[in-house]
Amino acid sequence: MTVNVEALLREALAPVEPPVRLGEQLETKLASLTELAQEELDGWELAAMRDPRNWVRPVIAASVAATAGTALVALRVRGSHRNRVHESANLLDLAERTLQDIAEETRRVLPDR
Repeated sequence: MTVNVEALLREALAPVEPPVRLGEQLETKLASLTELAQEELDGWELAAMRDPRNWVRPVIAASVAATAGTALVALRVRGSHRNRVHESANLLDLAERTLQDIAEETRRVLPDR
């Protein structure tokens, strides 16, 4: 009995596309986290920041907003990558379009900033 290890590895390591619904759920969660963190930051008054004990919640909210916002922008920009590749004439054009999409998505995620 001969086992073809190479064929088994190729089959086991074959790329798997995640379901479309998973991407939509992730985007919804990231958008929700970003909005909640922004609301938490908007509710804080500068006068309350004099006491270092009050710094924990705003620091956590800022960290969540930055992390979730960055992930949301990356997810959305990555989702439209194929369209940009087909629309681009060369590598420089692709890089410019990608940077424009990053700026546009960042404005969507942080509209008041």
